[in-house]
Amino acid sequence: MKGPLMRIFALKSCDTCRKAIAAIRAAGHDPQVIDVRADGVSDEDRAAILKAFGHKAINRASTTWRGLSDAEKESDPNDLLAQHPTLMKRPVIDHAGQLYLGWKGDVQAAILG
Repeated sequence: MKGPLMRIFALKSCDTCRKAIAAIRAAGHDPQVIDVRADGVSDEDRAAILKAFGHKAINRASTTWRGLSDAEKESDPNDLLAQHPTLMKRPVIDHAGQLYLGWKGDVQAAILG
């Protein structure tokens, strides 16, 4: 395994998450994968993710988001993610103490070099 432990908060049914995990493993990393639906997200991790990304941590394009009432959509992001972990934009990658959101080119460059 290269360097410090890498953790990926993902959803096993998410295509982007699967692509990210495959690319990261192909680059020689052995990340710990945390399935947000099956494993949940700890209070500490959720707080760190929200501190790093704020409202951007919420996936407003998701089926879960569309199913929420207007009142629910206005609630505190921490409460929303605690009740609906699949609302988290994915993947969130914790690499060497730095958090990354999504799997676009800038994140790929930072993670894969």
